[in-house]
Amino acid sequence: MIFAALAPQAAIGAVVAHAVEAGGARFRKGVVVTREIAEALARAGVGEIVVAMLEDGDVSEDEAARRLGEALAGGDVEVERAFTGRANLFAQRAGVFAPDVEAVARVNAVDEAITLATLPALRAVVAGEMVATVKIIPFAVNDAPLARALAAGRGALVVKPYRARPVAVVSTLLPGLKASVVDKTLRALAERLAPSGSTIVRDLRVAHAPDALAHALAEAKAGAETIIVFGASAITDRRDVIPAALEEAGGRVAHFGMPVDPGNLLMLGRLDETTVIGAPGCARSPRENGFDWVLQRVLADIPVTGDDIRAMGVGGLLMEIVSRPQPRAGGASEDEHG
Repeated sequence: MIFAALAPQAAIGAVVAHAVEAGGARFRKGVVVTREIAEALARAGVGEIVVAMLEDGDVSEDEAARRLGEALAGGDVEVERAFTGRANLFAQRAGVFAPDVEAVARVNAVDEAITLATLPALRAVVAGEMVATVKIIPFAVNDAPLARALAAGRGALVVKPYRARPVAVVSTLLPGLKASVVDKTLRALAERLAPSGSTIVRDLRVAHAPDALAHALAEAKAGAETIIVFGASAITDRRDVIPAALEEAGGRVAHFGMPVDPGNLLMLGRLDETTVIGAPGCARSPRENGFDWVLQRVLADIPVTGDDIRAMGVGGLLMEIVSRPQPRAGGASEDEHG
């Protein structure tokens, strides 16, 4: 691309490099100089303007942004019309944004003229939410680096849509736990499930004891793809009531604990083909916590392993809990916040 200061008539077809005001009109940076614009500038006494002119092999900023945006858009992602070198991409359906992180890095490594910014990986999104933006920095980019960026990023931006599924809930009870607390917990869960169209098909309430819970888990798996256990007391060890009940029912604990706060005391397991989540105490609240991160992935059919959970530490500090007198220094019980 060549920059030059030209007389208005000589600048026809070039791009305005710096905004110019003339005769009460303002021609912004990036506008292509037309014959009408050149005449208006000349009438206003403007002798020359700074413009940018494409060279052989250059692709204009809007065309480059359009091509790259269309190449990047994978499943359930759409790109809007490019403007001022920018193309925004949006989720078409509710789900979890699952970009190819390495591909995004490769696109950004191609050339400083080409940039791609996205939401964090595995972020829950709704239909119509912006998930990424392409920005071509100069007024044009050469077709060689553009071709490399297209190849590096093709189909890299994907939304994994939620799938509606039946969910069973088992709540364990201890003296002093009010029924209203359990009811409120189920309402909060129903709100979490709503974006996916999933519904609570079973609501079982049993004593906080391994035998009673094991029987409830065996009963709950009939007709449910996911079981969520809300304990009257938070899980503190793999030998605690909820993990012990899962194993007694014939299931297994895949992972216990997570580096997300609130949400540390979460258990992930399987009972035959059914996913079992032992919810942390903070999941009784509608506020975001580690439980949301796991549940959203399960609802979008994204596998969650122990390694996945262990990798959640960076970004896992979600909020300070005001009832704790010092940050993470004690105060409220883990039954409430874990």
